[in-house]
Amino acid sequence: MLITTGWPHGRRTLLGALAAAAVRAEPAAAQPTGWSPSRPVRIVVPFAAGGVADLTVRTVGNRLSERIGQPVVIDNRPSAGGIVAAQQLLGAEADGHTLMAATNGTAISRSLFRNLPFDPLRDFTPVVTLGAFPIVVLVKPDGPRDLAALLARMRAEPGRLNIGTIAAGSTQNLSAELFKIRAAIQAETIAFPATPQATTALLRGDVDAVFEISAPVLGQIRAGAVRAVGVTTATRAATLPDVPTAAEAGVRDYDVASWNALVARIGTPPAVTEAMNRAVNDVLADPATRDALAGQGIEVQGGTQQAMGELLRTDTARWAEVIEKAGIERQ
Repeated sequence: MLITTGWPHGRRTLLGALAAAAVRAEPAAAQPTGWSPSRPVRIVVPFAAGGVADLTVRTVGNRLSERIGQPVVIDNRPSAGGIVAAQQLLGAEADGHTLMAATNGTAISRSLFRNLPFDPLRDFTPVVTLGAFPIVVLVKPDGPRDLAALLARMRAEPGRLNIGTIAAGSTQNLSAELFKIRAAIQAETIAFPATPQATTALLRGDVDAVFEISAPVLGQIRAGAVRAVGVTTATRAATLPDVPTAAEAGVRDYDVASWNALVARIGTPPAVTEAMNRAVNDVLADPATRDALAGQGIEVQGGTQQAMGELLRTDTARWAEVIEKAGIERQ
């Protein structure tokens, strides 16, 4: 049983290693897992309902509920930096009945916010990586034919072209900043409140390209309203197999995937988090779960707690460097 509560609606290489570590598939039915919650399990999501993180957690939570024999409550607590969600997690007992959805934003928050009341590297216990999805480089239907052509134009007209993303400090925004660094180009990055504003600006010609995660723009890409000329991951995306990578356009040392994961609060017994990891990996290995997530443009990951922790540490260090080099103001 999946229950909703909370506020109103409102590097591929490493990730590939996580996916390879995923455990065996078993039917998602109530079975012994070593993790035996005595009451409903709450998963706090630091975003409003309807986003990619929320959809991922709901898909997994529904199957997980069947497996552990307890309701899974999805508790949406959106706020800047995921602060409210983290406070909910850290204020709960460390007994395995409360988890939190962690994302790239969790790794970014450590460097983006001056007075963050928690430390993602010290206050959370990694459980498992759930899914990953690329960021797509979009142009107008009549824009540059491919990413190489877009780069050639940007290099020919340094500083005259611009890139649209959602909010400053978001994964999309920082991936564009890292792209400029790796590609050695000069272009202004313009942040919009949300995806619709960014894609509208693209179609109006206010920006020359948009960096956005694949899930919310797949429909527009497939309808021909916008054109995908590149993905930010080291290998092509399963959802967009005909779209080349940035590496294929000559951009080296550039591999960015957005991801979702589950964490517990520090102090949760290792036996409990290990059992959580096994239970969620079994859910992720189920074909029904994989198909449901693939339909949302999400590639299932899974894997060990250690791999999820390494992903969080690696991304925390990487985005700290990008924030400093790009001169992004801390909030």
